[in-house]
Amino acid sequence: MTDASPLLTVGFVLLQRFTLLPFAAFVDCLRLAADEGDRSRQLRCHWRFMTSDGQPASSSCGAAVSPCEPFADPTRFDYLVVIGGVQDEHDRTDRVALDYLRRAAAAGVPLVGVCTGVFALIQAGVMPGRRCCVSWYHHGDLTRRFPAVTPVADRLFVDDGDVITCAGGSAAADLAAYLVERHLGRAWAMKSLHIMLIDEGRRGEHPQPQPVVFERVADRSLRRAIDIISQHLGESLSIDDLARRIGTSRRNIERKFRDELGVTPQRFMRNLRLRYGLWLLHYTPRSVTDIGEQCGFSDTAHFSRQFRETFGYSPSQARKTDHEQTVDPFFLHIGAPAGVPRRDEPPAVSRLSAKIQNNPLLNNFK
Repeated sequence: MTDASPLLTVGFVLLQRFTLLPFAAFVDCLRLAADEGDRSRQLRCHWRFMTSDGQPASSSCGAAVSPCEPFADPTRFDYLVVIGGVQDEHDRTDRVALDYLRRAAAAGVPLVGVCTGVFALIQAGVMPGRRCCVSWYHHGDLTRRFPAVTPVADRLFVDDGDVITCAGGSAAADLAAYLVERHLGRAWAMKSLHIMLIDEGRRGEHPQPQPVVFERVADRSLRRAIDIISQHLGESLSIDDLARRIGTSRRNIERKFRDELGVTPQRFMRNLRLRYGLWLLHYTPRSVTDIGEQCGFSDTAHFSRQFRETFGYSPSQARKTDHEQTVDPFFLHIGAPAGVPRRDEPPAVSRLSAKIQNNPLLNNFK
């Protein structure tokens, strides 16, 4: 370090099983802007890694970050960046971290929630009345845990002044470059991005990439309809309500589904819920009753009947079948699982199913 004070100081709050990519993208953007070339001295930027107990932090992939230190005076930092981790029913942010975030907010220190780090900001009570950016993939997780919060899942990050939320993934590099540009200037932000082999930083309002089914959907309102359906799988959602939310008529949205996807909105919604149910049967120990309810079916009998009609076997039998080709439900919205024929499936749907099922990258994604 030199005697000059850094122009940007960031404290990283690493939560349990934090996601490595957004953390690495964010801190590397700072590192490359902090010094000449790739020398990594903390000159223009300064950062610290912190955990509740000061012990090394383990990421969701098993890689650990060390050294870490206990939470320091939050006023030392221009920003506190909270990197969230894998969410399951057992994971909750510890009270020490939440208390620290509350103290930081009370002291006027800007907070940044990255990936599921936004969950911790909500738990800390610093999000009321604010927009909340989250990855489309975690939209359902957030709304189930925090039904009073209305998240934004169609952009990379949202800057509300003293609270910034970011969808995570590679968007963390865009957010870091945005902050570097604010404090150090555009030249330093571009230097970081170019060394990271990123041509240009994306702005916060840049749309998030969406599931594979969007590849064949050009119409903006239809893409929005698919997004809404995928975010409300377990809720009652009428076609009239769907049309109202995207600002069009029921007749128009039905025509768009028929023309571009070859199915009715009701059929699309049902198929997506059933595929989600299939995935839950394969990868969770939940009961058939619980899964049917989570997928928006009124009762177990209704879920089982629709499931058998679609896939050719019962939910109980599904648990006994080989599911190596069952991809994440968010990436395969239409069509039967690989190798399972579908009756009365429209040609457009068959082509889309084949296209996705023959993609080894998607079939191996779990």
